[in-house]
Amino acid sequence: MLVIETFPIDWRDLLDIALVSGLLYQVIQFLRGTRALAVLTGLGLLTVLYYMAMSLGLNTFFWLLQHAFNSVFIVVVILFQADIRQALGEMGARRIFKRHKFKQGGIEEVVMACQEMARLRVGALVVIERAMRLGDMVAREGVRVDALLSRRLLMNIFHPKAPLHDGAVIISAGRIMAAACILPLATAKDQIFGTRHRAAMGITNESDAVAIVISEERGEITLALRGDLTLIPDSARLRQVLNEIF
Repeated sequence: MLVIETFPIDWRDLLDIALVSGLLYQVIQFLRGTRALAVLTGLGLLTVLYYMAMSLGLNTFFWLLQHAFNSVFIVVVILFQADIRQALGEMGARRIFKRHKFKQGGIEEVVMACQEMARLRVGALVVIERAMRLGDMVAREGVRVDALLSRRLLMNIFHPKAPLHDGAVIISAGRIMAAACILPLATAKDQIFGTRHRAAMGITNESDAVAIVISEERGEITLALRGDLTLIPDSARLRQVLNEIF
């Protein structure tokens, strides 16, 4: 007679399963489409080889993999320190059951300003804050403005002869928080990217913000999110993308 042994499950076990499942889901979501996923896949393959070498008695190969795994944690931290910092920042800034919103009127003001500046070929860099606060950017180099968001004010700030045109504008909660902000620069292999594009990549690599770049040379609109640059063909597409993000 077959006897099936059962184990009682209480609320702690269910909570444990839920926490582990949630953590794994967040890790997978964060790693999707990143270089870290390829590296972790390689580490998984090395783990499989490690246990195969141990079970088959391949002593030299097992010794080599064992010493490699002794320092793998330090190697991962060094290689992905920026990604780890971004992930921890997003976890700390995320609001449960609440989505950060940017009012429709604010989106329209940004879209119209970007459209006009692109037409006039006025260089600009607009950063829209989401869950992660960017107050440290203002404290370091920026000039606090704290004014109601409007297309006219944005265009005045980025006028070539205006004293605050060189740098980024940071928008927070529907207001222009600061101007002339100096942002961290990302390394770009493509030579077509100038300082504004590299700054947009840098700030979106280190935060969940959205950055919009206007190229004065080509009159193009480029949107940066999570370190990726996307060319925006017209104002309708920019409006659509911002509505989807917010």
